[in-house]
Amino acid sequence: MSGFDRSDAVDRLERLVDTVEDERMPVPVREVWAFGDVALGLDPVERLDVYVTKDILVRDDSEPAARGGGDDDGNGNRDTSDATADPNERFHESHGVEGVGKSVRGDWAREHPEYLRANKNGHAAPERCLAAHLLDDDEPIHLEVCNSPFEDNVTQRLRGAQLREDYTQLLDPRGVCLWAEGTRSDEAFRKLRESELALPTLSAALEMLGMDEAEADQAARELHAWRERQNGVTVRGDVV
Repeated sequence: MSGFDRSDAVDRLERLVDTVEDERMPVPVREVWAFGDVALGLDPVERLDVYVTKDILVRDDSEPAARGGGDDDGNGNRDTSDATADPNERFHESHGVEGVGKSVRGDWAREHPEYLRANKNGHAAPERCLAAHLLDDDEPIHLEVCNSPFEDNVTQRLRGAQLREDYTQLLDPRGVCLWAEGTRSDEAFRKLRESELALPTLSAALEMLGMDEAEADQAARELHAWRERQNGVTVRGDVV
């Protein structure tokens, strides 16, 4: 899949927010932002950039499963093991994934085992689980997931990118909040549809955050080049 017409891009964002509102997520979600090309009013939108602010799962708020029939194992089969078993043990045995009930909700994993994803260490990865639930693999969408709000993380990532001299780690600061704490911003969606957001170039936005002109130009070029190399769904998660 190669890019979106602008109206289709905004429709896709609305469907994503619908899913966050209507369905149980692997972790609590607090905010959804759109940033980058779609916020600038470009048409077509080559890649859709989405930022999700999520809570770290300190205590699993899952409802206990009813004993009896079991759940789907993600392959169309019913799991008849004890539905009240510890979810971490259960999914370690059935899927080889650690951390269910600790990193992601146990009841979400029981309901959506097909979306359960792990990091390279075999531990449930909230950002990958969110991407699997919210996005199709071939969609040209980049998903950023963090426990820190978008605007705070823009600054954190800027400092980190400068320290590492790796500007691909930057978070494009030109964003718009679509949904926060259960409330959708109809005005934000209207402005996206009508291309009403007045936002600067990426290099100018980085200068506003304290970069000098030469560094901002270089950083913008490197970030644009990195984005052009991406295909399908990409996801990045970090903890601040």
